[in-house]
This record gives sequence, structure tokens and C-alpha cells, in this order.
Amino acid sequence: MPTPTSSNPSINKEASVQTPLNFLDHAKKREIMDWMVGIRRKIHENPELGYEEFETSKLIRAELDQMGIPYKYPVAVTGVVGYIGTGKPPFVALRADMDALAMEELVEWEHKSKVPGKMHACGHDAHVAMLLGAAKILQEHRNDLQGTVVLIFQPAEEGGGGAKKMLDAGALQNVEAIFGLHVSARYPFGVVASRPGPISAASCFFEAVISGKGGHAALPQHTVDPILAASNVIVSLQHLVSREADPLDSQVVTIGKFQGGGAFNVIPDSVTIGGTFRAFSKESFVQLRQRIEEVITKQASVQRCNATVIFDEMSTYPANSNNKELHEHFIKIAGDMLGSQNVKEMPPLMGAEDFAFFAEKIPGLFFFLGFNNETEGPIHAGHSPHYRVNEDIFPYGAALHALLATTYLLENPTKHTSPPEESYHDEL
Repeated sequence: MPTPTSSNPSINKEASVQTPLNFLDHAKKREIMDWMVGIRRKIHENPELGYEEFETSKLIRAELDQMGIPYKYPVAVTGVVGYIGTGKPPFVALRADMDALAMEELVEWEHKSKVPGKMHACGHDAHVAMLLGAAKILQEHRNDLQGTVVLIFQPAEEGGGGAKKMLDAGALQNVEAIFGLHVSARYPFGVVASRPGPISAASCFFEAVISGKGGHAALPQHTVDPILAASNVIVSLQHLVSREADPLDSQVVTIGKFQGGGAFNVIPDSVTIGGTFRAFSKESFVQLRQRIEEVITKQASVQRCNATVIFDEMSTYPANSNNKELHEHFIKIAGDMLGSQNVKEMPPLMGAEDFAFFAEKIPGLFFFLGFNNETEGPIHAGHSPHYRVNEDIFPYGAALHALLATTYLLENPTKHTSPPEESYHDEL
């Protein structure tokens, strides 16, 4: 359990502005805590996949209506964008993803998923609850905000590229910076972790069909064996990282799918393989994609087969890179709230996160919020059917969201000294 050094950091550069910053104590109030937990459990019981989050979105809009927070809907099918503050620059955004995963929940508890084959196994239900908690805090202090906080409730993070669709729909219009968090069982309760620069890798899925000529397994001379060709392809793909990539430039190529044939004594006509590749730099990512296609098609031809390669553009995410100045802001604010000993610098991850689309467009900061309490039994990592979230962490996430946004507005007054009225639109 973290020992807060202060939840009232004195960061206001103008003594005349007295914005209440005691957000953590406020978020810990029993009525707010119970409210956030209730929201999370409703969403958890009714998980929805990417671009299908209609009931989740409806719940979010109902809560925003009750708080008197204006919003835009629909944005990118099911997304919601809310606004708190002056409606004028500067604009800073907070983001929560909404979608669930296509898996069966194996946790037996009162609020287990009621939808067969769907589960919130990555904490997105908690993300929504905490952002709504932040919204409640910010709305209560809206008259003290020195600009506008934009609430981004995003669909389809899990492979659907929902952040990209929200960008294309104008969700970040006029926004100067964005913050996002992810709950994590990797870190102890109340510990936050982030890093400047790349925090997660660029990612893409691919699939290849290798076609030959099927026949009887006892007469391979009359066939063109796609299984042999696919096997050589997979081995050759591993050389891309071990022999072509700089050892100091982390990259991954993994084949996770191999489908071909259905009988012991039959060589099939074709084999389908699929996998993913990851890299931190754009140059390495582009090079890896090019070489994957070359290796598959040319190695297949060596075995007298043909191959077609399809890259899944929907699953293609850029590397998620944290802005250095925002990271410094995060370190200070999180340290003031949680204690500097509870703010960690983490190594980059080869996992992917579509927050990267936002951070590629404007300065962004993504961080992890630990909830692991060993006294409560084993904790399973995300994407596990046994995944559980420690709901006691919700006040910390809500308060950090609110405090990061509020202090950003205080420290970054609008750069537009006398903007023409049409240079931005009044969101409120």
C-alpha cells in the first residue's frame, strides 16, 4: 500500500488561481468508491467486443447526463467524447478503452460475465469506471479549471484500432496533450510505472497461404508438399531477428498459427500460417514487414509452392511513445500523490497498445497502475480467463486522471494570446 506524501501538490504558478487538488482523499469517499465499483460491475457483467459497446456507451452517457457533462456521440461507432471546463483552450484529454475480449470467464463470483464467450479480461471495465470517477471530481471543480478536459471513451482497443477511428472522427480536435492508464497485476498496489520514449512496440498480424499439390502421403513424388514448404518458411522467418536485426534494436517475429491437412496419410493442397511481428522503430517495423513477405514467397517457391501474404491493417499499431515533457509532469504529480518511491521507470514492452495512435498525433503519456495485493491470493495477468481486478485501486486511478489533467491546464496556459473566434469551437 503506498504512503502518500501529499495529495495537495502546490503547483499553481499563479497565486490567484486556487484550484482544489485534494483529489485522492475525495476519490476515496465511500459514496464515490461504491459508485465507481457499481459501474465497473455492471460493465463486467455485460461485456461487449470492439465496436459493439452499445450498452457500455449507453451507461457512460447516462452517467455523464446525470453529472451534467456535455458530450458527443456516436464517435467511431460507439465512442463518447465528453467536455469539462471552460470550453476554451488549452484542451487536455483523458482516455479509457471500453471493449472486452472473446473468451469465457472462469472466475466464479457474483458479478461474473453473463455473456457466454465474452469477458472483461484486460481491465477496460475498470478503466471506464475510473475515468467516470475522474469526471465526477473534475465536474465538481469545473469552475476552477483553467481550460477544458476532454474525456475519451474509446471502442475497440483489442485489435480493432478504435483510437485511429476516433482520431479520424476528430475526437482530438484542439487537444494539446493526452493521458491514458492501464491497470496492471505486475506492480504492487498503488505503484505506477512508465517511461519516456517508447513504452510499447509497433505491431501487426499477418497470414500466409502456401499452396502446393496434395496427394497420398506414400507417394510424395507426385505432390508438391506445402507442409514442408511452410516448415521451412517458419524456420527462415526466425532468422530475420537473429541474423538481420541489430541486437540492440528489439524485434519479434512469432508464428502462432499453423493449419494444414486433416489426415495422417494425406498431403494437403495448402497450408495457412499466421503470426505477429513487433518493433520499436518505424524503420525496423517497415523493414520487418517487407522481409516477412519476401521470405514467405521466395522460400515457398524454393519448395515449388506459391504463397500469398496478407497483412491485417486493422491490427497494425504504431509504437506507443511517451512524450518526455509529459513524462516529467507525470513523475512529479504521481510522486506528490503517491510518494516518489511508488513511481517506477519500467522497461519497454513488446506488447501493443492503440493509445499509440493518439501519442503519434499529439504529445501523449501512458502509464501502468499496479493493483497487486499479495494478501488477497494469486493474481492473474491480463487476457487470462481467471483475471480479476482489485477494485480498491479505483480512487487512485480516478484521482491521478483528474490531477494530471488539472495540473497540465494550470502549467500550460493557452499559447494563443488572442485567437480568432473561429480558430477553435466552443465545445461547451
